[in-house]
Amino acid sequence: MQLNIPPDLQPLVDKRLSSGEYGSAEEVFRRALEVLEAEETWTEEERRALDQKIDHALAQVAAGNVYGPEEARRKLAAMREAHLSDLGR
Repeated sequence: MQLNIPPDLQPLVDKRLSSGEYGSAEEVFRRALEVLEAEETWTEEERRALDQKIDHALAQVAAGNVYGPEEARRKLAAMREAHLSDLGR
């Protein structure tokens, strides 16, 4: 199968290729299609769960339960360490 890249998409493909993450236009399109497939196959349950997490976060912000970037980094680092520990690393 041959595929002609439309001129308006060429800069996007070139950007991905120049990043070094992809070795060919085919790899760029393969990844784009994989992402599209994953996005389209989200179940309604997954969407509701994400909506609930967003609603919870917005409620925390509205209640003033927020913290700065340094505390966020500390919390994320602790979560990462716990996760890696659970994996046995």
